[in-house]
Amino acid sequence: MSLSVDVSRELSGSPSTMASTGWRRHDTHWVISLFGTAVGAGILFLPINLGLGGIWPLIIVAVLAGPMTFLAHRGLARFVLSSSRPQADFTEVAEEHFGKMAGRLISALYFLSIFPILLIYGVGLTNTVESFMVNQLGLASPDRVMLSGVLVFAMIAVMLAGEKAMLRAFAVMVYPLAAILLALSCYLIPQWQWQWPEVTAFEGTSFLNTVWLALPVTVFAFSHAAAISGFANVQRREYGEQAETKSGLILRNTTVMLVGFVLFFVFSCVLSLSPAQLAEAKAQNVSVLSYLANITDNPVIVTLGPLIAFIAISSSFLGHFLGARESLKSLIAKATGLPLAKADKLGIALMFFAIWGAAIINPGILGLMETLSGPVIAMILFIMPVVAIYKVEALARFRHRWVNGFILLTGALAVSALLFSLLK
Repeated sequence: MSLSVDVSRELSGSPSTMASTGWRRHDTHWVISLFGTAVGAGILFLPINLGLGGIWPLIIVAVLAGPMTFLAHRGLARFVLSSSRPQADFTEVAEEHFGKMAGRLISALYFLSIFPILLIYGVGLTNTVESFMVNQLGLASPDRVMLSGVLVFAMIAVMLAGEKAMLRAFAVMVYPLAAILLALSCYLIPQWQWQWPEVTAFEGTSFLNTVWLALPVTVFAFSHAAAISGFANVQRREYGEQAETKSGLILRNTTVMLVGFVLFFVFSCVLSLSPAQLAEAKAQNVSVLSYLANITDNPVIVTLGPLIAFIAISSSFLGHFLGARESLKSLIAKATGLPLAKADKLGIALMFFAIWGAAIINPGILGLMETLSGPVIAMILFIMPVVAIYKVEALARFRHRWVNGFILLTGALAVSALLFSLLK
């Protein structure tokens, strides 16, 4: 059986299982939540990062984005659902399948791969709101300690309000985000240009190198791995034995939404700029909307930039906090012997003060921290679930050679490209 047939079968799902479970508002809410977790402020830099390699590598990456995103996240969800214990979180599943020491090491690395992103979002949220208040509203610069504290507390309060409040908050934020992305992508269509003479043909080694280095950007642009453990447990509670089927359907629809909206935005921005302009935007280290606003003096783009950034950071913060909270709670409980409820409260307090402190200090090393967390999250998302499939008997039915080979290969390429970029 060919890879294309195997992957397409995996993406399409089984009609009989789809009919047996149906589709509910609960499922739609989780599609929105996972979409919001994936679409962070980095989407504003994604067209520059992907477009610089030329149009053909961008097309190849666009084709790979869907299968990579769906199959990897579904594999991680299956890993969480493979535990013999109901409601086992990622930490407990890792220990069950890989042993106590290895499981705790994987869990600690998982937390450390998510937590720096929360610090980045705390800083980014504060900077975005402060900039909007000063530049768009004409107000005096607010007290940073107070502003950052209020913003971080508000985000965490949404999570503490419970699952329903979290899903409602995602809906309030993500629907406008998707609508704005679509509207802006369509708005740029009249400005599309085809100035890509140097990339109209494949260029052997150079072409493959460009695609290779673009894979990590693609992985993390669509990653919602931080929310998968909590998501999988909710589906197990909601659907019981059908949790694996329903998780796959929700993740498939999330992937379709992500790939459709985000890649349309990426292509629309890239085709609106020449290769020289993309290089200039990269040199200036500004988002694609900021660059478009600067060269066109367009008030629509000037206004939408901060709004998209605020919504994207807020929604992604919630999704990443969900994963960090769950893993830190388990780590604290196992290290101290505290009951889970007390460990959860302690973990939330520690994360609040850490994120608040980072937002106040506004350090310049957060980009490096995000880069360092990249290889770990790629290994956990792509490589570890495949290893578990061939190690854990409960996952034996998922031993599809071509599909698992595709996940393992793309994951290994993404990790190697990240490590190469760091060493370079």
